Parts: sequence; structure tokens; C-alpha cells
Amino acid sequence: QVQLVGSGGGLVQAGGSLRLSCTASGRTFSNYTMGWFRQAPGKEREFVAAILWSVDSTLYTDSVKGRFTIFRDNAKNTVYLQMNSLKPEDTAVYYCAATSARVGVLIPSTYSYWGQGTQVTVSS
Repeated sequence: QVQLVGSGGGLVQAGGSLRLSCTASGRTFSNYTMGWFRQAPGKEREFVAAILWSVDSTLYTDSVKGRFTIFRDNAKNTVYLQMNSLKPEDTAVYYCAATSARVGVLIPSTYSYWGQGTQVTVSS
């Protein structure tokens, strides 16, 4: 089992920045691909970013490329999502997730473990 606890959400004006954190416990953190997803009201959960275990390659959805950065600190069992130049359309509940896979990581069903979600609201 892996337990994930996310934090760092909040209310920010358009153009501002937030950093989300997700701390894992229970298994060897470095052996997991970590992902961030988001879900806006009335919409399906969508992929935002992922960092693959072992190789630390990163993937981003097109709408956040150049604005968001995912990175991890294995010593702290924590993955981060640095979000800059935030837009109102980034408003959503953000979830961190973990999987032992390195393929299919854009798909929510690939992930076995999920954090509780943290609200990000960007005002215009």
C-alpha cells in the first residue's frame, strides 16, 4: 500500500503561482511513477503531468507545457507540481497519484494509489 497526502492548493489571481506537494508513505517511493491529475466541476479527471520512476522523464498535457513543472525529491518521498502563469481554466481539484508502470501513465486507471485532492482556484 502507498498512502498519498497532497497539499498546497489555494486561491490565486491569474498570472500567479502555486506549488503543490504530495508526500508518499508505505512503499519505496523511488519505484513509482508519480502523476498529477485535475478535475473541474462537471468534467472528467484529466492528466496534467507525470514523472517516470527510475528515468525521471517528465510528461505534460499540452495546455500546461512551459507553465507547470513536475519534479520529485526521493529523499523526502515527495513529488511537486510547480504551477506558474496560472489561468482561470486551471481551476480544479488536483490529485496526485502513483503507479508502478511507466506506460499508459496519461490514463487515470493506470494508477493504483491516489491522494485526497487539493483545490486550486484561479481568479480572473
